[in-house]
Amino acid sequence: MKLHLGCGKKDFGRGWIHIDGGDFPHLDSHDITKLEYESGSVDLIYACHVLEYFDREEVVDVLKEWCRVLRKDGILRVAVPDFEGLVRVYKESPYGLDHVLGPLFGRIKMGNIIYHKTVYDFRCLEWVLIEAGFGWVQYYDWQKTEHSHIEDFSSLYYPYKDTTGILISLNVEAVK
Repeated sequence: MKLHLGCGKKDFGRGWIHIDGGDFPHLDSHDITKLEYESGSVDLIYACHVLEYFDREEVVDVLKEWCRVLRKDGILRVAVPDFEGLVRVYKESPYGLDHVLGPLFGRIKMGNIIYHKTVYDFRCLEWVLIEAGFGWVQYYDWQKTEHSHIEDFSSLYYPYKDTTGILISLNVEAVK
């Protein structure tokens, strides 16, 4: 079983369960904080640019819930805006702040407009994942995933659409 949490409009197709707070026809469920699956029943969880909408006080509990449903050796694949990459863009871009505001603060409209509540670098994300019960944390290459053919924020570079530029998404896998 594979879960796509916070999927928004992105439909990974058959073989995936899509969970998001929005209103899209492909959704199977709406709550990514309380998953209706048995403990140890999920093989893979993918959450792209959704974790940063939870503040530091609540994120560990959210991750513990995700860890609960994963089977032993199951994989959590998370992508979040990369603070280190955004700092590089800020320093290197002739437009400075204009090129980092969107990825840094985010913006989704679900009722009210919701902005990012935190930002991560690898060490910080690794810490919250370990605190939530995950082990073995490493970077993953979005181009080597079974969902790489569907463009999402895990493949976001500066300059945009230039995969030789600065990857501004921190893409990390953790194993239960």
